Amino acid sequence: MLAKNRRGVSGPAVRRPAADRAVGRAGEDAAAEELTRRGYVILERNWRCRFGEIDMVAEHRGTLVFVEVKSRGSVRFGSGAEAVDARKQRRLVRLARAYLCGRGRAGLDTPCRFDVVAVDMSRPGRPGIDVIEDAFAVS
Repeated sequence: MLAKNRRGVSGPAVRRPAADRAVGRAGEDAAAEELTRRGYVILERNWRCRFGEIDMVAEHRGTLVFVEVKSRGSVRFGSGAEAVDARKQRRLVRLARAYLCGRGRAGLDTPCRFDVVAVDMSRPGRPGIDVIEDAFAVS
């Protein structure tokens, strides 16, 4: 399988180590549980298209919410929220547009926002979960 790296050069797809995938999956499960507790209705998890993947699509108080979950096994490389930089934001916006078009909701003035959930899996016991509502604006 070929994939493009950050420079746009095709090469073999790089798979994350199993331990990283396990942390990511556990973080997504914890995030879904927390969002549900806060009144979100999870509509989709791991929605994929040719542009990439949206971790979660939810509805919260009449707004369609695109959720990016960032899980960290340690904070050595920064918090999960710090990983959602301008490049990742642009990708999420592109994915959200594809989602809306694919669901026939494009152009319907559907209120949308982007939330980021940072999950700190390094804490013993329950993970630390920080939900950042309306994490970035779409320009």
